[in-house]
Amino acid sequence: MKKIICAERHDWRQTAESLGFVFHTIDGEPYWDESAYYQFTLKQIENDLEDPTTDIHEMCMDLVARVVQSEQLLERLSIPPVFFDMICTSWREGHPHLYGRMDFSYNGQGPAKLLELNYDTPTSLYEAAAFQWGWLEQCIERGLLPRDADQFNSIDTKLHQAFAELQLKKPFYFSSIKDSVEDKATTDYLRLIAEKVGIESRHIDIEDIGLNSEGRFVDLEERWIPHLFKLHAWEFIFQEPFGAAIAQCDTQFFEPAWKAILSNKGILPLLWEFNKGHPNLLAAHLDPDIHKAVPKGWVRKPFFSREGANIELQTTEGLTVKEDGPYTDAPFILQEFAPLPQFGESFTLVGSWVIGDQAAGIGVREDNSLITKDSSRFLPHLILD
Repeated sequence: MKKIICAERHDWRQTAESLGFVFHTIDGEPYWDESAYYQFTLKQIENDLEDPTTDIHEMCMDLVARVVQSEQLLERLSIPPVFFDMICTSWREGHPHLYGRMDFSYNGQGPAKLLELNYDTPTSLYEAAAFQWGWLEQCIERGLLPRDADQFNSIDTKLHQAFAELQLKKPFYFSSIKDSVEDKATTDYLRLIAEKVGIESRHIDIEDIGLNSEGRFVDLEERWIPHLFKLHAWEFIFQEPFGAAIAQCDTQFFEPAWKAILSNKGILPLLWEFNKGHPNLLAAHLDPDIHKAVPKGWVRKPFFSREGANIELQTTEGLTVKEDGPYTDAPFILQEFAPLPQFGESFTLVGSWVIGDQAAGIGVREDNSLITKDSSRFLPHLILD
C-alpha cells in the first residue's frame, strides 16, 4: 500500500460538474483529491480487504439472525421496544437490502481492522463507484497511469444487478434531506441505476413525505409511495412522529428495518462477543462509565453518531484526540484502538463496500486527524503489482 503523488487532470472539475458531482469542493476545501492516489497489490486487495469484507458481512448476517430471536439483545442495542416486532418481521420476511460500507484501519501489512459498520445510510457512494473509475480510465487514456493499472471496483455493476433482481413494477421513490447536496447526489446516482434497469423512479425530499388518513405514505400529490429509499437513519425515524406509522404501512423501505440492528455501534461489542479473536475484529464492550477518562489504547464511541462526532480516543502513548458533537444521549462503547496509517500529515481510512451480499470495491479517505470527519478528503486508488 503506497501513496503516490500524481498530476491532476487539468479538466477534472469541469468533468465532475458535468456529471453532477458538484460537491467535489466543500467550503473552499477539497473533498475529491486526485493530487495523489493509493496503490495496492492484488494480494492486498484480495486477501486483506475483499476476503475479510465477505467474512465480516457473513458474521453480520448471522448476528442479525441471533438478535431478532432475543429481546435482550435488541434492548442492548437501545432500539425502542415498540419497534422490535417491525424489525424482526422485516428480517423474517426477507426484506431485501442494497448496500453497506465497512470502515477499516489498514496499512498494507497485517490484517485490516474493522472500525465500524455503515450499513443503513452510507454516503461517498458515487465517488467510490463511478467517479474514481472514470478517473482511472481517463488517466490511462491520457498516459498518466500505466495501462495495466486496475481498480477494486465492481460497485456500479453490482448495484445494477441488485436493482434488477428487485423486479419492481411500481414507482420507486428516492428520498434525502432537503438542501443536502451530497445526500441528493447519492440518491440521484441510485435513482439513475434504477431507471437503467427499467424501474420507474421519483425523487422526494424527506420533509415532503406525508401520511394520509388511510395510514399510507404519500408524496406532495397524494400519490402512494410503494417503495422508498430513505437516506435517513432508522434511529432518527424511531424518534419522529411518522415513525410509529411505519409498522402498519404498506411501503417497502430501503434500507429495510432490520438494518437498524447493524447501523449503531452497539453491534461492535456483539460482533466481538460472538467472534472473539477474529483477526479483523477489535475488542469492544459497553462503556460502563462515560465520565471516566478513556483508557490508553481505547476509543470511546456513542451508539449513534455520524462523521466522527463525539468520538474520543487515547493512543497507547497517551495522546488524547476528541471530537465534539450532538450525540450525547445514548450509550457508549469502548473499542480497542487501531491507529490509522499516516502518510505525510494525513491519516488514511479504507471504506469497503458491500452490495447485496457481495464485497464490491473500496474508497479511500484522508483526514488530518486520527478521527475521520465530514471534512475528510476522498482519494482514488488503483491495483498495480
